[in-house]
Amino acid sequence: MASVLGRRSLLLAAPALALVGAGLGVPTARAGGQVEEPLSDAVRSALSAAVADLAPPRPQFDRIDERVAYLRWLGEASQRLRPRKTERQTRLEFLDTVWYESRRAGLETSLVLGLIQVESGFRKYAISSAGARGYMQVMPFWARTIGDGDATRLFHLQTNLRFGCVILRHYLDREQGDLFLALGRYNGSRGRVEYPNLVFGARRQWDLRTA
Repeated sequence: MASVLGRRSLLLAAPALALVGAGLGVPTARAGGQVEEPLSDAVRSALSAAVADLAPPRPQFDRIDERVAYLRWLGEASQRLRPRKTERQTRLEFLDTVWYESRRAGLETSLVLGLIQVESGFRKYAISSAGARGYMQVMPFWARTIGDGDATRLFHLQTNLRFGCVILRHYLDREQGDLFLALGRYNGSRGRVEYPNLVFGARRQWDLRTA
């Protein structure tokens, strides 16, 4: 098992959210074991604020080399995703949104893509046996707990990715940066190795060195 320090090195800094403290084959929808836990008013408010105001993702860059690196990543990621999403514009919109929401939450884009691959096989309308929904298999209780209560919106691309990234960030904060335990909590299998290992394996396929 990797050290806690090693797991933390997979993450990017996320000051804005720090307060909320396999192959490409299509798997079954995996999530659904997340437990609805009581949240303090402060944490609930912070999470609610973090999922609000879904402005369209607009990647912005201070330097031209950053934009060039992003476009290079987008092109390569698009080619890798093509077997799962054949329509180019849909594919680019999905990748733009994953990049934006992962960076916003202080997560590696490759980690989020790996999690999506394991959770839903990149299926927008995937539903687990427990009712978890969409790309990142968000449980409906989160819509009630920190959203507007409309669980049908969890099938909306940006809404699903926003919730999933914010929830994973929340679990990381709870586990003090331990990605292994945070992934287990996300899947409802905290402390077991199977799920984190699947995500770590899928993550390597999306580690394009620019994300």
